[in-house]
Amino acid sequence: MRTLATLLPHILALFMVGSAFTYAAQHFEFAHPAWLWLGTLAILHVVFRLAIQSKAGFAGLIWSWESPESQLKWRTMGFQSIPEIPFGLRTLSLGLLSIAAAQPQSSSSVEDLTREGIDIVLSMDLSASMLSKDFDPNRLEASKAVATTFVEERPNDRIGVVAYEGEAFTQIPLTTDQRVVMNGISQLETGLLEGGTAIGMGLATAVNRLKESEAESKVIILLTDGVNNSGQIEPLDAAQLAKLNKIRVYTIGVGSIGKARSPVRKVGNTYQYDWIEVNIDEDVLKKISSTTGGRYFRATSEDKLASIYKEIDLLEKTQFNVLRYNQKTEEFLPFGLVAALAFFIEFFLRQFAIRTLL
Repeated sequence: MRTLATLLPHILALFMVGSAFTYAAQHFEFAHPAWLWLGTLAILHVVFRLAIQSKAGFAGLIWSWESPESQLKWRTMGFQSIPEIPFGLRTLSLGLLSIAAAQPQSSSSVEDLTREGIDIVLSMDLSASMLSKDFDPNRLEASKAVATTFVEERPNDRIGVVAYEGEAFTQIPLTTDQRVVMNGISQLETGLLEGGTAIGMGLATAVNRLKESEAESKVIILLTDGVNNSGQIEPLDAAQLAKLNKIRVYTIGVGSIGKARSPVRKVGNTYQYDWIEVNIDEDVLKKISSTTGGRYFRATSEDKLASIYKEIDLLEKTQFNVLRYNQKTEEFLPFGLVAALAFFIEFFLRQFAIRTLL
């Protein structure tokens, strides 16, 4: 009974120290965790107090409620613990000081995210031959579907759309609004302009959309299924213009190998089809891409066209620079203050309160 009465203040103190350590370990980092070994002094102090009590005997006050006279007696364990309270406070102080000495710190991370922007213009051929049936349902619709997917997967870039037939126009200026770009692509159709295939005009118009751009990377994806036969600007002259403005051009030739069911005449609002040899000016497209540092691709099917856009997507990945700043805040003060307060209360109790009771 006496041993338990001696231990009670220390058990409570060690419980509080354990709770404080658990909280600190879950919420903070210790700058000097080795100092946590100082906490063993609290345990040694408890052992030391037990040794003293077992050797010298225990003198403690109790208050008996057994008689109306309320005489002082030496029985009840709760009051037997009173003289040991100051030493329990010392155990608490030693434990909390070990936590404070380990220097718990809270940390906050601040990220500065910067983007190496890429501006991309899709230059798309809308000539009547894009209605050929070697793609499902035709070259134009397949190209629009793949381009839409490409746009959807690049939320961090500015993208614009240029369309051309016998001449060229800007369908969508450079914007980060994916929905606007995708809607603009969905509205593309043949017959919006004079007939023909003005590859040079389509490329030059795309260059004009990018030449004032301050992006780290400027890219044109030019798609066609034919040969330049219209417009006032030659494709290779437009390629030189792109090179001067540090614009990289990826060219895509769309069409199967051999013959394809292609529109040959229009009667009213309906096209009549016949089997026509697929004729793409690959030499010009290759020269355009090599002049500007890009690449030429040949898409002979919907799957091949999709894989080409995926490859371009990998080649032109947006780069992000992330700077992280770690800020440390010292959190040892509350533990140190409570330890100091416990020492002060211990001194007061031993010098005044407990001595008065004894």
